[in-house]
Amino acid sequence: MFLDIEDLHCRIAATNILRSCSLGVAKKEIVCLIGRNGAGKSSILKSVIGLYPSRMGRIIFDDQDITHLTSHERVKAGIAYAPEDSRLFPELTVEENIQLGTWITSKTERAGSFNLEKAFHIFPAINKLTKRRADTLSGGEKKMVSISRALALSPSLVLLDESFEGLSPLVVSAFSEAMGSIKKDLGASILLAESNVHNAAQVAERSYIIERGEIIFEGQPSEILKDEQLLKLVGK
Repeated sequence: MFLDIEDLHCRIAATNILRSCSLGVAKKEIVCLIGRNGAGKSSILKSVIGLYPSRMGRIIFDDQDITHLTSHERVKAGIAYAPEDSRLFPELTVEENIQLGTWITSKTERAGSFNLEKAFHIFPAINKLTKRRADTLSGGEKKMVSISRALALSPSLVLLDESFEGLSPLVVSAFSEAMGSIKKDLGASILLAESNVHNAAQVAERSYIIERGEIIFEGQPSEILKDEQLLKLVGK
């Protein structure tokens, strides 16, 4: 596996939020981590990017043990993260927000491999937004910019946290196409945290279900849609 999470445990204060979690993502694969709100999806992504420390277990990325690397070291290694709440700089323009990512990669071997034209290809709607301030954007537009900023790091693995949350069916369709472009045109793998199994089924090649901090299922999204018990676990 390109990303291999082995027996991961994570504790915040006195609470165990992840228990013995193991999952993997292959090169150029889209994998979806499905679960209810609070199940532990975001915690796994934050553990992979280094925002949450691992109490036990290992995280192997591209044959390197990154378990104890800092977040910026993981970014330089080729991992990018787009958080659920986008976290844009509100006073900066769309173009400025996206270009922030290129500062980090300017001294790495991935320097110069991403530009605004690639962002326009993945999210055509951004083309007309480049000079607008981030605080004037809609929720869906902010997500597009947040993902584009992550892609400006020229990553080989992209962590997307609830990228479909709150989007209309039409925008969900556009985002699904964007996921395919990230994989096909940029050659990146994707680990997507998602609470809606129907959205996950549109893009994921494999899925995991997480419940109360534990991985309880691995398989095809279509298997979940056919299983009433699994659907109840993810709240659908």
